[in-house]
Amino acid sequence: MDLKLELVQVPVSDVDRAKAFYTEQAGFNADHDHAVSDDMRFVQLTPPGSACSIAIGQGLSDMTPGSVQGLQLVVSDVHAARSELVERGVEVSEVQEFPWGSFVFFSDPDGNGWAVQQLPARD
Repeated sequence: MDLKLELVQVPVSDVDRAKAFYTEQAGFNADHDHAVSDDMRFVQLTPPGSACSIAIGQGLSDMTPGSVQGLQLVVSDVHAARSELVERGVEVSEVQEFPWGSFVFFSDPDGNGWAVQQLPARD
């Protein structure tokens, strides 16, 4: 049986601000934005090329905004990814090199933490 992770909830305090950050600055695609009721709004956003999306919204969970840490994106060129994020106005760390890959880190406006990894070359 295949088990595919396709959606992760990311708690935010301001849905419109978070949607703007993820689409305009982080470069995610806006897939859905639906107000189910006055108390519930579901927004699905997907990083380009990803099979997994994030869900932000109102009334989706009891998680504290900014409490999700360690979300990770994988890219083929971390330096190019960092440059694009900087050009889009994202506060992103310098590239950090580890034996298991090269990384940059950023957070959304609520403090949810992201890592962007370039895997090491394989021999």
